Amino acid sequence: MTTQQTGAARQQAVDIVCNLFTESEVALRGSAVGPEFLAKVRLAAGRRSGVSVEDMLAMLDEADVDLAFLPATKAGSYRLRDSWHVPYERIAEVCARHPGRLRGLAGIDPTMGMAGVRELERGVRDLGFIGAHLYPHWFELAPDHARYYPFYAKSCELGVPVMMQVGHCLKYGEGHTLPSVGQPISLDQVACDFPELTIIGIHIGYPWTEEMISVAYKHPNVYIGSDAYAPRYWPDAFRQYVASWGQDKVMFGTDFPVIDPVRARREIDELGFPAAAQAKFLRDNALRVFGISDVESGVV
Repeated sequence: MTTQQTGAARQQAVDIVCNLFTESEVALRGSAVGPEFLAKVRLAAGRRSGVSVEDMLAMLDEADVDLAFLPATKAGSYRLRDSWHVPYERIAEVCARHPGRLRGLAGIDPTMGMAGVRELERGVRDLGFIGAHLYPHWFELAPDHARYYPFYAKSCELGVPVMMQVGHCLKYGEGHTLPSVGQPISLDQVACDFPELTIIGIHIGYPWTEEMISVAYKHPNVYIGSDAYAPRYWPDAFRQYVASWGQDKVMFGTDFPVIDPVRARREIDELGFPAAAQAKFLRDNALRVFGISDVESGVV
């Protein structure tokens, strides 16, 4: 029985990966993300044409998520067809309209070179973004490739975390299959080279989740995001890590629209994590890692 059912206080949560998915972003994606992908992640048919910002916020309210991070996604080189970028200005504008609820993340496209590094700096210094976001598979370059290193160095200089997908990637559409380049062990070299860089491996590293845990255990600057996989299906090793020895190293996320936040909260409640570990996982770790001090630590 969940806390909502019993009437007990419920921990507010921070969703570290929540994608803007309005009609505008669906149009940006175009044919790059086809109906096969949306069906595979079981996105409800009524949401596939887009979800307004207001409806997304209402959904977050229902899930007791009071703060969410929106990536300015860069999915592939800006030079290539079937790639798409969410403009920094778009994310900044939406966050500015909801400053207490949403924060922005600066997308990384390594093919932009130093122009991309300067854009990352502008996102953090001028637009208020609190971290960087990277999809290595869209560039077919593993996280330890040299082309990312200027972005990592700039993130160190700016003092912001970098999150990146680790694990495999799904097929995005007919004729659009990308290799899974993000095996978690590749973060080991990055963490060795940049001990001052806060690194978050999102998507739990599946199917190499235990490898992801081992890298996070080795390096004090490496963390794990739980997004993109329904809690009900998390590997036992990850559940144990969240509940016990890894409780300071994990953060809640959904990768909406991949996972519905309401479903995620319900299934997390059903897992029965110890209260202290669950509070760290759902909220406290994210506020600490991202250096956020201007929101209340809430229980509703």
